[in-house]
Amino acid sequence: MSTYIAKPAEVTRKWYIVDAEGLVLGRLASQVAAILRGKHKPIYSPHMDVGDHVIVINAEKVRVTGKKAKNKIYYWNTLYPGGMRSETYADRMQDHPERILEYAVAGMLPHNKLGRKMFKKLKVCVGANHQHQAQKPEKLELKY
Repeated sequence: MSTYIAKPAEVTRKWYIVDAEGLVLGRLASQVAAILRGKHKPIYSPHMDVGDHVIVINAEKVRVTGKKAKNKIYYWNTLYPGGMRSETYADRMQDHPERILEYAVAGMLPHNKLGRKMFKKLKVCVGANHQHQAQKPEKLELKY
């Protein structure tokens, strides 16, 4: 029996909408990353992008457990001498709450061209409104 390999023409992409209100950040991010990769489909292949599009609404209402709300720090470097920068979870949640979820999901996708292509299918919105009604997204209830 030979292994089935999906062809790009055979891949059909759906649009899902997830409400992040009250969900835990890491658990939400891992399930969204699996949908973006296509691991929920029987035609999943690790070397192909067979995943679906995901719209996450209410990104500002996602929560973290323990003391992460006070202690979690995001680091980055500007690539200039002395350019190490940092920001706490609380500060980032005030300024750009959508970036918290985007950063978490991006860390769970492959770190190569394929992962960057998968990441483009993620749309994170602050609030309950989004601009993708024309795609007729299906509501997705995450289980955990």
